[in-house]
Amino acid sequence: MRRRGVVLLAGLVSTTLLASSCSGEPNTGDPTVTASPGASEAPAAPAASDSPAPTPASGPPKVTGTIAEGLAVPWGIAFLPDGTALVTERDTERVLLVPGDGTVEEVGTIESAAPEGEGGLMGVAVSPDFATDQTVFFYLTTADDNRIVRATYDGTALFDVEPIFTGIPKGFIHDGGRLAFGPDGFLYASTGETGDGDLAQDRDSLGGKILRLTPSGDPAPGNPDGSAIWSLGHRNVQGLAFDDGDRLWASEFGDSTWDELNLIEKDANYGWPEVEGRADNGGTGFVDPQVVWHTSEASPSGLAWLDGSLWLGALRGARLWKVPVDGERAGTPRDFFVGDYGRLRTVVAAPDGTLWVTTSNKDGRGNPAPEDDRILQVTP
Repeated sequence: MRRRGVVLLAGLVSTTLLASSCSGEPNTGDPTVTASPGASEAPAAPAASDSPAPTPASGPPKVTGTIAEGLAVPWGIAFLPDGTALVTERDTERVLLVPGDGTVEEVGTIESAAPEGEGGLMGVAVSPDFATDQTVFFYLTTADDNRIVRATYDGTALFDVEPIFTGIPKGFIHDGGRLAFGPDGFLYASTGETGDGDLAQDRDSLGGKILRLTPSGDPAPGNPDGSAIWSLGHRNVQGLAFDDGDRLWASEFGDSTWDELNLIEKDANYGWPEVEGRADNGGTGFVDPQVVWHTSEASPSGLAWLDGSLWLGALRGARLWKVPVDGERAGTPRDFFVGDYGRLRTVVAAPDGTLWVTTSNKDGRGNPAPEDDRILQVTP
């Protein structure tokens, strides 16, 4: 499996970590950066052959408005061609139209959704051909499985809801749930291993994978072995984002030590449950993460690409992470809004160049403020 060049740790990574990496830690040739709270925004120092790292944007991001409030675990956001957004609520089965002016309108429910634990009505993606086909896709938990359905949205209401891909394992935890259309026109979906780590390495299981599908729900042309599986060895991916070089990135929950940001490659194996974080030896066949966080600082969910950086919402970490990216190399992250808004789940780039960021304080693990849950507008 192709490995990438070494990237040195930089920024304010702790002296202890640096000493450890120089005294006995095996050199795997991977580009992993270890994130630490309050780290410098400057990216990791490049190897001599690499191009210069991206220049950090001037000034920190700011919360410049509240798009909506009083929601119940907003999970997925997808923008329509007119700039309004469809938003899913995990625990209510509701699909909301959010114009961005503070109003919220319910446009339908996905009645087959059966919220339980971390499952429910989760990801949403708008067809790239929405102007002609009026099609929207949803990832949800039912009584029997996790599945992907499509529906027609005519600007007023949802109708003709039908499943296109079923049989994804469901669990009380680790249900995946993110949807994203790629530049290739195919639908990418993240699944979890439901708490059974062995599923992530089982090519006969859809659990712990990233899937790549046609809009009809068939395995996309060019997939490994003609299956729906694009990559494997994932614990619970809840963030998918394509950068401006058409590369796919994914944020992934760790277990007890390391959360991950991964650059996704076709048929690549990301190691779970054999490896959490980096594989500290060569020849494993596993792809190492680009960035690792201590689980107390992240529990990463939503992921968005904007202005040369990836933006990642942290649930347990209760903050927004910015990760500068140069080609296939992620730099040193910097965190913002630490503890200010509680648990942050979904992050999306809006058509106006801002970020929409959802709180997730009503998911049973947060401490809701009177306004929660909210969609915040963040200006980078």
